[in-house]
Amino acid sequence: MLVSVVVIVAYLAFFTMAGVYLNRSNKSDKDWATGGGTMGVWLLAAGVAGTRIGGAGTYGVAGDVMTSGLGNLWYGINSFTALALVGFFFAIPYRRLSLSSVGQVFDLRFGSRRCQSLTSLCVQTEYLVVNIIEPFVIGSIITGVTGLPFGVSVFIGGFVILFFTATGGLKGTAITNLVHCGIVIVGLSIVAIFAMQDMGGWEATAARADAALELAGMDKASWWSFTGIGWVTIIALSLSATLHTPAASVYANYASSAKKEKYLIPGFLLAGLLAAVMPFIAGIIGIEAFARYGAESGLSSYRNITQLAVDTGPIIGGIALAAVLAALISSGAPMLLGGATMFVNDWVPGAKNFSTQKRLKAYKLTAVIYGLVATIIAWQANISSVLQLLLLGFAMVVPPAIAITYMFYWRKTSEKAAFYGILIGYGGGLGHWLLNTLFAGPSSANAGGFAQQWHDLMAGLGEWSDPTFSATLIPLIMIPILTLIYPDDHENSEYASSFYKTLKTGERPEPA
Repeated sequence: MLVSVVVIVAYLAFFTMAGVYLNRSNKSDKDWATGGGTMGVWLLAAGVAGTRIGGAGTYGVAGDVMTSGLGNLWYGINSFTALALVGFFFAIPYRRLSLSSVGQVFDLRFGSRRCQSLTSLCVQTEYLVVNIIEPFVIGSIITGVTGLPFGVSVFIGGFVILFFTATGGLKGTAITNLVHCGIVIVGLSIVAIFAMQDMGGWEATAARADAALELAGMDKASWWSFTGIGWVTIIALSLSATLHTPAASVYANYASSAKKEKYLIPGFLLAGLLAAVMPFIAGIIGIEAFARYGAESGLSSYRNITQLAVDTGPIIGGIALAAVLAALISSGAPMLLGGATMFVNDWVPGAKNFSTQKRLKAYKLTAVIYGLVATIIAWQANISSVLQLLLLGFAMVVPPAIAITYMFYWRKTSEKAAFYGILIGYGGGLGHWLLNTLFAGPSSANAGGFAQQWHDLMAGLGEWSDPTFSATLIPLIMIPILTLIYPDDHENSEYASSFYKTLKTGERPEPA
């Protein structure tokens, strides 16, 4: 217990003080939001990788492996493909446009504030989810180890994340993510190795897992299969976890932070490799936790890692706590920064004309308020599956990602098509999720009326009933159709030509 308390206090104190130190380098809004365009390959890669490893890629995967098997390791493959997608097709355009908010692409292309604001709403839905999850889990850990009231523990976790973000800025998150990535990889590997040795090696662990599966009446072949969760589920997971990534605004921030354009593709590919490692290590821990505690243990999310480590030994327990805290802060801080820059650039009237110092103050103040609101929500939250909640947030970002892709690579894309494609896709995906939540459960099977009709429809669709498909297919189909119905009147204008010239040369157009 003492070791665990020391680890928590030391880790949180270290990153609080690191924020104070790094604050000295944030002299302007660009320093804070894009690191002043000074990052090299390794710093870029660590910063980007940290945003993906987070809670979902570590304890989220471990928890879902326990409940439904190795199919959840697809998150590791999707982490690589997602960051590779951004690196090859979006990072260079983002840097050439000097973005600090991904929604700014619509202002630069169409002079459209409504597309910019709507994109911000979609992305901040995901970011709010992340910024709720991270203090919730930190608070749960602190309470479990120290006995402090849950509310107090949540606010301690929220304070560390929002304080570090407000002071450290983007470069601060990248520098500390070098530490976080190392701690997560090494820490979780140590937990996995020692826990397996403690149970007698891999064969003994697998045998215990088989016994637990048999006791719970679960399908062994499905649980052990890499495709056991079903191909439709894997497709939905891949769509939400991969396709949303180009519109996740923090990657526009990181793209603009690169010292040289040639660093972007290798930086994002290296980040993808680092991010892909974490879920596989977490999956092994999930197998070990299942083998030791069984299906009915209730050890979901972060608890599987920490409980397994603590039962293996107090020092291993301390290492596990450090790894989980590292995962939480590595994703929480960049997402909070991305949300703050989006809020100011996309929703604050006149922000485009702010002086550099006024914009810097607005960024920092917004980060604090944003983080505080998320922490209050986390205090009252009840989260069971971290990974599933985060994947819902991912799905809400798919519509603007598709719109940006069309706009970059199909010059005919019109403003109306982009706006209504995003709006209907976001509303359709969110509405689909809400109806599933209300009516898709067994209680609606004989309820009559709309509730039963929806239940029967979703039951007929089976795995295809995931809201991700609505959020993906609606904009994918609607944007080209709406473009043909409402073509862009300024497709060949000087303004449009200037935008596409920027994508090729980096010579940025002036916003409308």
